[in-house]
Amino acid sequence: MAAFTSVALQPLVPSFEGNRDHSSWLVSVKSHRYTTGQRLNQMNIARGLTIHCAATKPAKSPAEEDWKVKREVLLEKKVRSVDVKEALRLQKENKFVILDVRPEAEFKEAHPPDAINVQIYRLIKEWTAWDIARRAAFAFFGIFSGTEENPEFIKTVESKLDKNAKIIVACSSGGTMKPTQNLPEGQQSRSLIAAYVLVLNGFTNVFHLEGGLYAWFKEGLPTVSDE
Repeated sequence: MAAFTSVALQPLVPSFEGNRDHSSWLVSVKSHRYTTGQRLNQMNIARGLTIHCAATKPAKSPAEEDWKVKREVLLEKKVRSVDVKEALRLQKENKFVILDVRPEAEFKEAHPPDAINVQIYRLIKEWTAWDIARRAAFAFFGIFSGTEENPEFIKTVESKLDKNAKIIVACSSGGTMKPTQNLPEGQQSRSLIAAYVLVLNGFTNVFHLEGGLYAWFKEGLPTVSDE
């Protein structure tokens, strides 16, 4: 009898911003004991990507809530989207703060002057069974820098900004709450996820950067680098 371990992958959370953001995957590992013949047969089945789970996924966080639910809350809390030129004006004339939620490395490359960086997602740091399973899932698809929700996001924002601060949340693509023919509920993004988490935690003046920092850079608006 030979020991054999099979692994299976199921996507749990859709990608938020194309290839720039990362999906979360459920990877489960389960040990079995087979005869040699059974093992060969199971290996052939495994080629069809049949996988079983041993790592337990933590409870769903607010950031993992369905986009439809997030969007309803954002609209209810009157979170408004502003374009990049309006955002620049609000920053200069009305003491608005641009909260850049992209990864730190992207922020250092280029960002609006006086923007604050608190990443909503970070590289996977821990080594629990669940984290190891997710690393394996990302690696299976050739992604060796998988990300996870930043558990220190709200704590860090609270250390930098008052709950009544006027905040414009920004990421790369921006996403949108506006319905279109192809996207009747708009398009989720890191900045909209961050805005949702902020309003759930009592921030009262949250805005969203329409078009994201891609539009900011494309318009040639003021930009600085930390490198």
